Amino acid sequence: MAKKAPISLVKSTLSATASGDAELVRNPGMALDLQHLDKIRVNKSAVVRRCAGYGARRSIKKQQQAAWLLKAISLIDLTTLSGDDTEDRVKRLCSKAKQPVGMALQRQLGIEAMNLSTAAVCVYHEMLGAACESLAGSGLHLAAVSTGFPAGLSPLPLRIAEIEYSVAAGADEIDIVISRRHVLEGNWQALYDEVKAFRKACGPAHLKTILATGELGNLANVAKASMVCMMAGADFIKTSTGKETENATLVVSLVMVRMIREYFLLTGFYIGFKPAGGVSDSKTALLYMTMMQEELGRRWLEPDLFRFGASSLLGDIERQLDHYDSGNYSAAYRHAIA
Repeated sequence: MAKKAPISLVKSTLSATASGDAELVRNPGMALDLQHLDKIRVNKSAVVRRCAGYGARRSIKKQQQAAWLLKAISLIDLTTLSGDDTEDRVKRLCSKAKQPVGMALQRQLGIEAMNLSTAAVCVYHEMLGAACESLAGSGLHLAAVSTGFPAGLSPLPLRIAEIEYSVAAGADEIDIVISRRHVLEGNWQALYDEVKAFRKACGPAHLKTILATGELGNLANVAKASMVCMMAGADFIKTSTGKETENATLVVSLVMVRMIREYFLLTGFYIGFKPAGGVSDSKTALLYMTMMQEELGRRWLEPDLFRFGASSLLGDIERQLDHYDSGNYSAAYRHAIA
């Protein structure tokens, strides 16, 4: 016998808050403030202690967990960035993004009228045509990785042209990679100028800047790079490409989220956050959502301010929802992504 569906909780969790109903004013950026950067410090031991407490201080179970996991689905940038991507695979991925939970399970949970979907689909430029065709009329965002992803070492004019091509092809979000050498050399002006040029090339498309935090050396560099990207006009800051040896962690994410809060207090503009790489199971997703709730507040649990860059995460969430409904874990093959 199916368990009681978390309908009331899901409605309150999935729906935007009153402050989230209005469209955000886009971050215009500001002049590079090197004096502000010089004041940035990171207490690593304090950051580690804070992260260790997210899972210990609260436990999300049963109906609440089901509701939070349904919310997590609406925050996913469903992604495929493989060298063997094909148009058929991308079309299957888009179909999954439009209906991330099977209809049978939706009926069991009583959520079929909620039109649940992921936030976006993220692909390489070459796959934009197939994705555009598949997502037409769905309301889902379409993101493309750009600027010589994942290394970001192609000439600057080519990286700018790549952004322009992707926007012209239908992408309304662009995930760019920064030049890590600018951070490692402390050349903040060069990083600022680069990201500002990328923002200009994006036009109306939103700019998500990938810091590749695993390659930045230390947490102070992560904090300063985050601030510089926001000063240059980034709409989102993102942890990783998913191709580094170390991708998203709670520790680097907390540092970035604290910089988002600092920038908001400094300018009044909302900046989004996207952890990518390493967020592959429901338990980890709940930790990130708890962090966003505690550090930035409820408004940052909406798709215009928080995303998961993931693919396997969705399959695990489906298995957890299936377990909530039936009491049994289903086989992973029943929840294929593409």
